[in-house]
Amino acid sequence: MTKGRMEAFSDGVIAILITIMVLELKVPHGTDLQSLRPVLPVFLFYALSFVYLGIYWNNHHHMLHVTEHVDGKILWANLHLLFWLSLVPFATSWMGENHYAALPTAGYGIVLLLAGVAYYILERQIVRLHGPSSKLAEAVGIDFKGVMSIVAYIAAVPLAFVSPWISIAIYVGVALAWFIPDRRIETAVHRRVG
Repeated sequence: MTKGRMEAFSDGVIAILITIMVLELKVPHGTDLQSLRPVLPVFLFYALSFVYLGIYWNNHHHMLHVTEHVDGKILWANLHLLFWLSLVPFATSWMGENHYAALPTAGYGIVLLLAGVAYYILERQIVRLHGPSSKLAEAVGIDFKGVMSIVAYIAAVPLAFVSPWISIAIYVGVALAWFIPDRRIETAVHRRVG
């Protein structure tokens, strides 16, 4: 099977998720800066979630760039990832509307955790199909960065009940670690070409 339909579908889903999130932002009823105060928490988590969806979109694009073809297991693994990403708007709104309460903050972390696990599964399925000497396998290896992100989310979820701010700092830290473009795949492609 070609990868084109899977890539186009995934791009569309992520675009819709970003649209859903922005529609959750309520317009303030006022014209001064004070009227922005109630919507600030929701906006900040919208921005964080937008960055997360952008990171997933960017890395998904790079991963599929070195993928030659897909099979049924990869299609299901991709849907599994999209399922967890589709919960980002809900988790974002829940956390933002409840001003960083423990349970919504932990729930946000659970969604991030399960999206991270789903991405890792998708990556491993592509490596399985293309083999251990494929461009993707060469580029990511054991995917230390991905595994460490999952470990960080596992820590952040229970820490939300100690202090939601610790969990939020972890979520921001992981996003910052991924926000810097991951050049592993591009480097592997150039190494093979050059």
